[in-house]
Amino acid sequence: MRTPVRRISQQEFGDISYEALHHVSAIHNQIGRFLDEKIYKRELAFRLPGVRIEEPIDVVFESFRKRYFLDVLVGDGAIFEFKAVESLAARHRAQLLHYLLLCNVEHGKLINVRPENVEHEFLNTQLTQADRTQFEVHLSRWDRATGAAELPELLTALLRDLGTGLEIGLYEEAVVQLLGAADQSEADVGVSIDGRIVGKQRFRLISPGVAFKVTSFEEQYESFEKHAQRLLEHTTLRAIAWINIARKKVNFTMLRS
Repeated sequence: MRTPVRRISQQEFGDISYEALHHVSAIHNQIGRFLDEKIYKRELAFRLPGVRIEEPIDVVFESFRKRYFLDVLVGDGAIFEFKAVESLAARHRAQLLHYLLLCNVEHGKLINVRPENVEHEFLNTQLTQADRTQFEVHLSRWDRATGAAELPELLTALLRDLGTGLEIGLYEEAVVQLLGAADQSEADVGVSIDGRIVGKQRFRLISPGVAFKVTSFEEQYESFEKHAQRLLEHTTLRAIAWINIARKKVNFTMLRS
């Protein structure tokens, strides 16, 4: 993975953040709160030296390639994620945390320009790349005969390189591509109740009749498994390849109908 972001101290990030927020507030006061976030970012880059916008971050593992873009990078070490929404939500914090972990840095800030007054939140993490690549792998409930026998080794290698804690979609996309199943990775599956076909639902597959699901539960696995088994009872799926990626433990489970 290539990252152009340097790891800076909390004090340095605080100083950069204070100056950046001063300019964002001035821009907000001048042009109001109803413009697209890109306008505020571009004006910030004009007013504050050392600002780069839409900075690319490349994730690379074997043949897999994916590019993300940081909204605002200041001084090569301070990441800011801009939003223009009614209020900040958990998904916005999760997105910024994803970027911090990808770049192996501790500090970032969310800035929301839509409210009457600029909304902003610090986000900090002490997890390092080394921390996130130390985990246990559990395979006791994995059935290689059901399909995609190489998946555990492939995903474990990916996690040893990128680490745990990232967005689930990244892991799923990487696995599907690396398995060479991109062309058949989604299919409409029939759903029945009491023997009646009531419709179809689209699932991500890793082999014919085997759905693929990644989660990141730290606990409460039982509820997911209970409902997944109910799903299997009412679809034509043969199995669900379920991988739960927690901070220190990765469970590979094959749920069968």
